[in-house]
Amino acid sequence: MNSFGHRFKFTSFGESHGKAIGCVIDGVPAGIKIDENFIQEQMNKRKPGKNKYATSRKEDDIVEILSGTFEGLSTGTPISILIYNTNQKSRDYTNVKDLFRPGHADFTYFHKYGIRDYRGGGRSSARETATRVASGAIAQLMLNEIGISIKSGICEIDGIKSKTLDFDYSLKSEIFALDKSIEEEQKNAILSAKNEHNSVGGVAFIKVKNCPVGLGEPMYFKLDAQIANAMMSINAVKAIEIGNGIQSSSLNAYENNDQIDSKGFKSNASGGILGGISNGDDINIKVYFKATPSIFIKQDTVDIYNNETICELKGRHDPCVAIRGSIVANAMVALVLADMLLLNMSSKIENVKKVYK
Repeated sequence: MNSFGHRFKFTSFGESHGKAIGCVIDGVPAGIKIDENFIQEQMNKRKPGKNKYATSRKEDDIVEILSGTFEGLSTGTPISILIYNTNQKSRDYTNVKDLFRPGHADFTYFHKYGIRDYRGGGRSSARETATRVASGAIAQLMLNEIGISIKSGICEIDGIKSKTLDFDYSLKSEIFALDKSIEEEQKNAILSAKNEHNSVGGVAFIKVKNCPVGLGEPMYFKLDAQIANAMMSINAVKAIEIGNGIQSSSLNAYENNDQIDSKGFKSNASGGILGGISNGDDINIKVYFKATPSIFIKQDTVDIYNNETICELKGRHDPCVAIRGSIVANAMVALVLADMLLLNMSSKIENVKKVYK
């Protein structure tokens, strides 16, 4: 499947080393201000080659909107976006064209399809996530219309955990660190792994504020289930927590329940979602990224003929994919919420009457 969403839906296309990647976003309501500067700002956060903590592949990731807008507003028709690839180095992969790189999708893609694009992973490459950020920026522009904000940052690198969550500071940080006091330690962990031709994992924290009550479609399209679906679709993501997450299993009910008074919930163990439906509180999400599997250390593997051999990679890779991955996670949350908002429009007859009065 190459599409995501129901009412607010995007379809991506393209490969890591193809001429271009892009997306078509359908279901965008008419009349939304399409701020191209905002879209490009989001793309710039994710784009590669910015500093020593990311891959050295340099892509400008300039967004070209081909349809669906007129005089700065959405027209209600599909918005198509094109992003050209300008810095491919396919020759970096010729030595592994018949090998399965450990930790990559090479093995599964080849056995499923009988063919694979070995140039940077082709369709399975994280290069595809640039289209998600572009689509997510359109979704965020819609959310802006009703005051929903989404903030993200890095709360853990290589086991070094943040003690505070400062989303304003994360915007200034080269690694989107949420805790200034441990940022240098996290940076050193990344550079140490890079110097050893290795990589490290990390955890992104996403916070949604001003989400209205009622988003989510039980039983089989719950808000938390779709957020989990969105996060797990991102390259290198291996786990997700909402609210207390794993800790919920070690607390008793009295400790984990969010008691309520006339002002609202007195705590937020649920992470803003109850019964698969948003409860109006902040939605708190942790997304766990594994270490980038592309490392420059010799590893055992087999080739497409099942002959045992050695995999020795070269090229350009992220020493910590979680950093840029946090921007992708932010975008995917925006896409889920935009979709849920449009689905929620018809959950009450009063809402339908407002639309068709």
